[in-house]
Amino acid sequence: MPSTMPLAAATATATATATGGVLTPVVFRPCLSRPLTRPPLRSSSRPFSQSTSVADPPPAPAPTGLANLSPARRLISITGRDAATFLQRSITANILTHPGPGIYAAFLSARGRILNDVFIYRDTAAFHTSPTASPETSFLIEVDAAEAAPLQARIKRYMLRSKIAVRVLDLSEATIWHAWGSPPSSSPLPTPPQTLTLADTRAPDLGHRLITPSTAPPPLALPPATYDAYRLRRILAGVPEGAAELPRDEALPLESNLDVMMGAIDFHKGCYVGQELTIRTRHQGVVRKRVLPVVLYGAGEPAPDQVEYRLGFSGGGQVAAPAGIVPVGGGRSTGKFLGGVGNVGLALCRLQPMTDLKAPPGSAKGCDPTAEFGVEGAEGVRVRAFVPEWLRQALD
Repeated sequence: MPSTMPLAAATATATATATGGVLTPVVFRPCLSRPLTRPPLRSSSRPFSQSTSVADPPPAPAPTGLANLSPARRLISITGRDAATFLQRSITANILTHPGPGIYAAFLSARGRILNDVFIYRDTAAFHTSPTASPETSFLIEVDAAEAAPLQARIKRYMLRSKIAVRVLDLSEATIWHAWGSPPSSSPLPTPPQTLTLADTRAPDLGHRLITPSTAPPPLALPPATYDAYRLRRILAGVPEGAAELPRDEALPLESNLDVMMGAIDFHKGCYVGQELTIRTRHQGVVRKRVLPVVLYGAGEPAPDQVEYRLGFSGGGQVAAPAGIVPVGGGRSTGKFLGGVGNVGLALCRLQPMTDLKAPPGSAKGCDPTAEFGVEGAEGVRVRAFVPEWLRQALD
């Protein structure tokens, strides 16, 4: 069921570098090969004349923040002597060779489609509450809250004779946080005891994930931030998350950029569910679409040359996600709008003609910088895709 895109606030850019916790904006011209750096962005307040009026969005978040991701995200505890081997044959990443506190990965269907994107943490803080479990055999799976029960059921269905126990943690047991700005993602994070931490490196400077007991105070002395502020920062970085932006049993791992995000896919590990199509796609090099950040703007307005959140933009209230993206004037579909905040969002875009990225043979003709694209069901709304520099570099 399509859902109307909510409004929230921030001013940021599709790719950013940490400079004392401040996001440095980077401009992307869709049909030029390299970004241009500009001074810090100011929020625009230009009216969108062809849309109905909507409430003013809240102010932009601080350069540093701590957002509570519960209850939008939930945790599943999986423990037992076979927990690691079960996960190894079920997810795209290699949990057996990863020495860190956690990984980013996906559960796939047999057809190679994404069922769930997840973070998996080593449960060294014993959130599992099992007297017989050990840190080596205990894990927490972070997943979209709406997908927690289905994923738990899937694990139980496929565990067969594996010696594991699985349950969804109650909201009263643990809280998921996301911190950004201080320190940068590449730096160690000072945290209180019984706190799990993981640097979120899906894109540069996203921040850190933290898990604490629900009865504990916030783990860091950072300004409190909203979930929408976290989501907006993630969207501007070009990082999809959850069932709305990675539709269950539809989204493909490489089109969703999992091949270049945080080691989410190990192309050399042994068999796992959905491996065949994933490996074949990579070796053939046939990836004609990618999830990219997009900017919505009004018909008749100049096309944007950067990813900028506009406080005065109200046309986003017209856009229901998911929605098709089509060339203005007619032609085949060029993508799908997946969702967003205000005038910015994420979309699954055909690399040609919507970007200047090199596309496989047989793709549409190259990028036309004058071409415009519209969103189905949103009259007068135009959309332009941008390629974050981190993604461009990863694909070079």
